[in-house]
Amino acid sequence: MTSTQAETDRSHLGTLSVLAWIGDPSEGHDIPYLLAYTLGDGPLGAEAGEKAARGLLEEIGLPIGDVVIDGTRNPAGFPVQIVLADNQVALTLPGLNATCTAPDEWVAAAIESGQAYFLFATRAWPEAVPGRPVDPKTLQEFAADESVLTGSAHCVLAVRRLQ
Repeated sequence: MTSTQAETDRSHLGTLSVLAWIGDPSEGHDIPYLLAYTLGDGPLGAEAGEKAARGLLEEIGLPIGDVVIDGTRNPAGFPVQIVLADNQVALTLPGLNATCTAPDEWVAAAIESGQAYFLFATRAWPEAVPGRPVDPKTLQEFAADESVLTGSAHCVLAVRRLQ
């Protein structure tokens, strides 16, 4: 059996993690954000994982950089999906799934707006291990880093809910 380059690259991603957060609603910043990233723990290391992340994004048609794609126009046909069940957020990409628990404020904002701002970072973030809290300063340092922002795919996604 042969495998495509994309399948090989996905195996190099390592652990795919997802983190949900919201800005400060008291400052009028109540956008729900969802960040996907790898831990850099793939079989060939962080550099191969970052290359695999870029390859995946290219394969599914998400540009990396400062372009924000509107995935709300045709949510059923968009390659990235978010489904919300209570406080559980499920992220689905072709061949990949990841989940996280979102804070109540994130859930309320996502339900109210029906959408979330999604970033897929190509830079590995090994410090943000699933199951361990990420303090706001650490999150801000990573998510606001210019190299992370310019090395990420950005899109606005519809948030579907399980009833």
